[in-house]
Parts: sequence; C-alpha cells; structure tokens
Amino acid sequence: MLKIISILLSLYALACLLLYVKQRSILYYPTAENSNVDAESLWLKVSKHRLKIWKLNQGKPAIIYFGGNSEAVEENIADYRRMFSDFTVYIVNYRGYGGSSGSPTEKALFDDALSIYDQLKTQHTSISVIGRSLGSGVACYLAAKRDVAKLALITPYDSISNVAQSHYPVFPVKWLIKDTFNSLNYAPSISSQILVLYAAHDLVVPMKHTKKLLQVLPPTEAQMIDGSAHNDISSNPNYQRRLAEFMNS
Repeated sequence: MLKIISILLSLYALACLLLYVKQRSILYYPTAENSNVDAESLWLKVSKHRLKIWKLNQGKPAIIYFGGNSEAVEENIADYRRMFSDFTVYIVNYRGYGGSSGSPTEKALFDDALSIYDQLKTQHTSISVIGRSLGSGVACYLAAKRDVAKLALITPYDSISNVAQSHYPVFPVKWLIKDTFNSLNYAPSISSQILVLYAAHDLVVPMKHTKKLLQVLPPTEAQMIDGSAHNDISSNPNYQRRLAEFMNS
C-alpha cells in the first residue's frame, strides 16, 4: 500500500514539474507571420526587439488592440477598419507573434504595451485600448499606468492564475505559475471609461472570473453577449455594434 502511495505521489510531483516547465507553451500560442494582409505594417522598436503592428485608417484619436493568446490579430482588420473609421487603429503582434521578434512573457508584454503607448501618444489627441482574453490583462495594466481615454475588455479575467486553477483544480497552479496577469491588482487604478463584453457560453474564461474583475473595476458598462462563446464572440453582430457604439460615442 505504501509503495502504491509513493508511486502516486511521485507521478503527481512529476505532473506538477511538467506543468511548471511547460507553462509558457501552454499559455502562449504564437501565430505565424502573415504578409498577405491588406493593411500597412508598422515596426516599432521595443527594448532589443521589433514588434510588427498593423496600422489602419488615419484619425487623430487612436485605438490600440491587444489580442488573445492564440489569435491571428490580422483577422480583425476588415471589421476594425469599418467600425473605427475615425480612429487610427494599431493592432499589436506580441513578441514572438506574427513576425515580431522575441518571446512572450508577462513582463515583456507589459513593458511593450507601455513602450507602444509612449511612442504613439505624441501623434494622437487621445489613445483608447481594446484588450481581448489574454490581452485584457495587458490592457488593464496599461490603463492603470497611462492616460487611456476608453478601455474595452473582451472576455476578461480576474487573473490568469485563477483561471488556470479553475482548469487544473487538482494541481497547486497558483504556486507554480510565473505569468499571473493579475488584473485585480491594476483595476482600482484605472480612470478610463470602461466597457466589458463577455460571452454567455465561455468555457475558457469561466464567467465567475469576469464577475470578480467587475467587482473591483471602477464604474463599468458590462454586457453579456448571448449566443456567443469565448472564441466566436467577435463575429457576433451585437458585440460589434456595442463595441463600435462605445468607442465612437
């Protein structure tokens, strides 16, 4: 009996070790570079790296978009060109994504967000931010550290560590995870006008994690998009209408 317990404990410890070692390959799914895109590509230097950013339209106010952990962000170009015609829209490829150099980590994405904002701010009358899924954590951090006019959070979470714990309940994920993306820490410092849109059938970010974030955000407009899930919310007409109204009002 003791031998069986010892084997089970060893297997459990091995599983914990694998989760720890492989965690960033579980969290980040970098997309390949796509050069066949009808949009201007802008290269920004951040630290020792170069980020490829899609630039749409030409307006005095600007919008910066931070996408999900496996999102090919160029798929938003047609919709955003139409929805935000009065804005210059910057769609960010994270480090290691879509032609950008480097590798993604929480610190890297946070540092890059600040650098992108600082490089663009003198060109625009205001900067608003949209963050989807993983990008909602980047957007929350940026809005807490810089003057962001409007902040739209799409399928956001309280923290990645809490979401991961929900998906791996038998493992001590909170003690293992390196990149926590703890939006609960940054939410109280945000002074932007805020919109939260979340999916009625989200299996990736359970609704309880969005609601925990809503409890600590400043006064916020929030809407559940019926008939949508985590990965298809952006194709929902109600989502597109509400997001466009918020940014253009």
